[in-house]
Amino acid sequence: MKKILIALVLLSGYAKAQEFIPLYPAAKIPNSKGTKRSDSVANERIFRVATPGMYGFFPSKQENKGAAVIICPGGGYERLAYVISGTQLAKWFNTMGINAFVLNYRLPNDPDLKDRAIAPLQDAQRALKLVRSRAIEWGIKPNKIGFQGSSAGGHLASLVATTTQDLVKIGDALDTISVRPNFAILVSPVIDMQAYAHKGSRKNLLGENPTETNLEKFSTHLQVTAQTPTTFIVHAFNDNSVSVNNSLLFYQALVANKVPSSLHVFPQGGHAIALRNNPGSTNLWTTLCEQWMIEMSIISAAIK
Repeated sequence: MKKILIALVLLSGYAKAQEFIPLYPAAKIPNSKGTKRSDSVANERIFRVATPGMYGFFPSKQENKGAAVIICPGGGYERLAYVISGTQLAKWFNTMGINAFVLNYRLPNDPDLKDRAIAPLQDAQRALKLVRSRAIEWGIKPNKIGFQGSSAGGHLASLVATTTQDLVKIGDALDTISVRPNFAILVSPVIDMQAYAHKGSRKNLLGENPTETNLEKFSTHLQVTAQTPTTFIVHAFNDNSVSVNNSLLFYQALVANKVPSSLHVFPQGGHAIALRNNPGSTNLWTTLCEQWMIEMSIISAAIK
């Protein structure tokens, strides 16, 4: 009986750490035709998101440093690699006392969407509003909330960071909450939709024949301003999937707009930079990222 009680306690704690938080009331999902469907999940990938939401991962109250990060999993805007570029990163952020939320955003190939290109951004903006609205409850400082994204998830994170227009007003109490994040962390990010585009991500997000207007609008380095938040960028020189020029373009735009940021291009790593077991110096990126967060006063060096 004692063993059963211990197991129940452990399971209860595990479920709480991975609380699913829907982004919208069921009848108020924006940009939706209202099609009845279910999530499609296979091989640790999500191929269709019927209920946009996020999984919350929380550090203990004693370890909580008051910052939060919303994680956008990668997958070329075709699927969400929610483990390798989602939950694993969330657990790492927790070790630093950072609250983490893994975002299940709608994919642009979903036939339920009215406007495919803006759906991921709408869900990311709504997630930010939701975290800010519950900041006191979760012990989060409203001005210490950022985004992390890998690959196409990095594009979405950079899109949130550079978009000033609120695309997700649905007529509820969250309409007045800011959609501007306070920092961004980009790993092997898709940035450009033109010369250096990752063709799969561009096709999935903007369609077969995107307009010149959309190609420019969704090339996030062209949208950087002095108000874009501080950004930490990691890329591998030998990335044959997403050209390192994507990160270089974004960083150059940050420099031009005098936004204090950090760029690290490592010789090796390809398009598979992970938390651990990276080749050579690439394995240092997590340490550098943590020190950057301390340096930029996103988190403190010690628990206060």
